[in-house]
Amino acid sequence: MLGHDPEAALRHGCWRKLICGASNQDLAAITDLAWVYTRAGIHCIDVAPDPAVVAAARQGIAAALDPGQPPPWLMVSLNDDTDPHFRKAHFDPRHCPADCPRPCEAACPVTAISTTGVAMARCYGCGRCLSVCPLGLIEERPWRLERSQLLEILETCQPEALEIHTRPGAFSAFTQLLALLQPLLPRLRLLAVSAGGPLAHLVPYLWQLHGLLVTQPVPHLWQLDGRPMSGDLGRGTAHAAVALALGVSRHGPPGLIQVAGGVNRHTQKLLDRHGLSGHGEKPPAVAGMAFGGAARQLLSPWLTVAQARGKPLRQNHDLADGAVRQAHALLNLSAGSGA
Repeated sequence: MLGHDPEAALRHGCWRKLICGASNQDLAAITDLAWVYTRAGIHCIDVAPDPAVVAAARQGIAAALDPGQPPPWLMVSLNDDTDPHFRKAHFDPRHCPADCPRPCEAACPVTAISTTGVAMARCYGCGRCLSVCPLGLIEERPWRLERSQLLEILETCQPEALEIHTRPGAFSAFTQLLALLQPLLPRLRLLAVSAGGPLAHLVPYLWQLHGLLVTQPVPHLWQLDGRPMSGDLGRGTAHAAVALALGVSRHGPPGLIQVAGGVNRHTQKLLDRHGLSGHGEKPPAVAGMAFGGAARQLLSPWLTVAQARGKPLRQNHDLADGAVRQAHALLNLSAGSGA
């Protein structure tokens, strides 16, 4: 089943990953997201380093699998410092004017914002609310996991893959985290490194990291964040993600490339246009795509209706089939070899 096998998907350039949101603690929604996208053919599901979140995702995966279908890999995301990818929104509601139209509430895809502020358990750091506040009252706050807890949590989670979010200039922090993770690396199927920024800064940094990663006992992948926390909605974000992949494929170190931070329904056509998808015997320059905000927003209406009915989306059969069809269309698996 080449279309479902994660390793084969990486080789053939049709790898698809779901980003559930690094800080998303809405466990019921994570289970439904994992269920829908597993049914749609996802190869990897990326979640926060939290045993409850991992268990919720695995529950959705297990419920969705057909007999003999290879399960998607469960990936846990970490940050090597205070990467802004790991953030939550914050504001003091006492500063909000009484007559404010509250565009922040309308922009939030998980209804984490109310007159009492931000519900931290629901906010997953998409960043949409930051720019719409008419008074600029909303700020981002980094979310970090203490290193003393990390190995114990990862031993509990037993992920198939890890992702480290980093940035140019953070080589020391990255090296320290990689050293801490050494006991786990031989068991992994994949180690992803997520980074973005101007190409002139990013490429030298990736070459620097490459010197570390080629000695590790696990394959690695470069996740290129074209527009981190952009919301993944428009053509502009897709162009940014693909432009970064084009530059790294030409000037960066060896390794699998995955585009992210701007991936949406426009991305595959842009990859094809720039010759990054691979054709015939030519290996693909880009192994795949990671869907974040676009994937979660697509299912938000379905999840809202299911929640109003008091049952998980996967148990609402009149909704579930339509949600899976939309998810499959977004992943555009027919564009990848072997899908």
